[in-house]
Amino acid sequence: MREKWSSRSAFILAAIGSAVGLGNAWRFPGLAAKYGGGAFLFVYLIAMLIIGIPLLMMEISVARYTRQGAPGSMRAMNKKAESIGWIAVSNGIGISIYYAAVFAWVILMFVMSFKFMNLTDNTDAASSLWADTIKTTGTTSGFTTISWPVLGCLIAAWVLCYVCIRNGTTSVGKVVKFTVSLPVICLVIMAVRGIMMPGAMAGMAKLFIPDWSALSDSNLWVDAVGQVFYSLSTSMAIMFAYGSFLDKKSNIVVDTVIIAFSDMFISVLAGVVMFTTMAGVGMLDNMSASGIATAFIIYPQAIVKISNSGVFNMIFAFIFYFCLITLAIDSLFSIIEGISTAVSDKFKLDKKKTTLIICIIEGIISLIYVTGAGLAVLDIVDYFINSYTLIITGVLEMIAAGWLFKTTKILEELNKNTNKFKMPAWWFLPSIKFVSPIVLLGLFVWNLYNLIKGGGIYGAGDGYSLTANIIFGWCVSGLIIISGLIVRIIVKIKSAKGYKEDDRTWDELKES
Repeated sequence: MREKWSSRSAFILAAIGSAVGLGNAWRFPGLAAKYGGGAFLFVYLIAMLIIGIPLLMMEISVARYTRQGAPGSMRAMNKKAESIGWIAVSNGIGISIYYAAVFAWVILMFVMSFKFMNLTDNTDAASSLWADTIKTTGTTSGFTTISWPVLGCLIAAWVLCYVCIRNGTTSVGKVVKFTVSLPVICLVIMAVRGIMMPGAMAGMAKLFIPDWSALSDSNLWVDAVGQVFYSLSTSMAIMFAYGSFLDKKSNIVVDTVIIAFSDMFISVLAGVVMFTTMAGVGMLDNMSASGIATAFIIYPQAIVKISNSGVFNMIFAFIFYFCLITLAIDSLFSIIEGISTAVSDKFKLDKKKTTLIICIIEGIISLIYVTGAGLAVLDIVDYFINSYTLIITGVLEMIAAGWLFKTTKILEELNKNTNKFKMPAWWFLPSIKFVSPIVLLGLFVWNLYNLIKGGGIYGAGDGYSLTANIIFGWCVSGLIIISGLIVRIIVKIKSAKGYKEDDRTWDELKES
């Protein structure tokens, strides 16, 4: 008997928790600052409607029908498409390993927030607080240097992750009631404080008043589409897993709209916090599209300038980093849930044990990020997955759903339990078959163009060696792409020992 969500709200909160992550809190405001505030919001909304919502609906509805994770759902549409699902799972593996490290850094900053009490106006000390503690070398040559505080926080991050999902939908449903509501409360508190600061209205104006000339910048469109795509947790097996636990009577259309716009609302709320606070301390022009720089270097500088009271600044720091903790934990355990669901479904394994083993294995691999070279490795892995494998997965998913399968069957499943608000064919079908794959493929080509144009044909960023880019960039990407083949080899070996895989197609499956 497949596990199910205890209630509709549990699913919605879990999906929102997965979609809303650290990218909402720091990358979204940074991109808005970079691209004319309201102009970026305008393009982001268009991308959400045309690409984000249909893509999210497709993953959830297919998974609800098949009662399978990403590989099983893709296989049901076309047997040759199962490998696409495993690429999505592998994306999740790569992302969750380095996301745990970022989560550990957030925990570290939360623990060290008491230090802000004695750093009033000392922006230099504030900006170096994180870098000095993680002992980063800024290159891939510091593997022998270990930050013990980060190691402790990394262990805490993985323990928290497992505790949250050890009992599947039961424990996740209980956890998300708090981890989704708490960051909203924290953001509201910080937004109120930000709006009360002198000069805050200048920040609000920069966020909401469009600079329409920015629309002529092609990078705005690329980054807005990318933000929607990454933010909704598509193409990394999460929404397939969550959709597979839905009751067959659930209203996917309405629920997906709620999830998507909740994600956007929290992004904008985080923008209000960031813009008003930075304006209030005279650092409005210091905002960066780099989430790492914003959270761990720039924002600490702002915190020590919020008031003349060290105690108040310390409290503000605790609230801010607690908010980031609650955002990070949902995203991390939802990715692990997507991986665990796919593996346990495929090989008929105990879900709880599978989850524990995955957390242990990934936890061991993630130890690379507690070294001095951790930040550089993270930069390379993050660049390759987000710029290439994640986008290609989205393109392949859309090709499978739109061209290797009858998309009208997905639309029929999608609209099964809704009367007043149905997903119209003129919106869903063109998006799945044409708009989404073309736009995402264009995004992929654009990333390649920028890579070659920048002279960094070997990989990510300046200053990273060819060897580092090959090992942590091209090799990691290669493993992700061939993950379906690796699974086929494992299945073949297990089949010789009596294992029988579930290879039923869409029409052969019966709803349970």
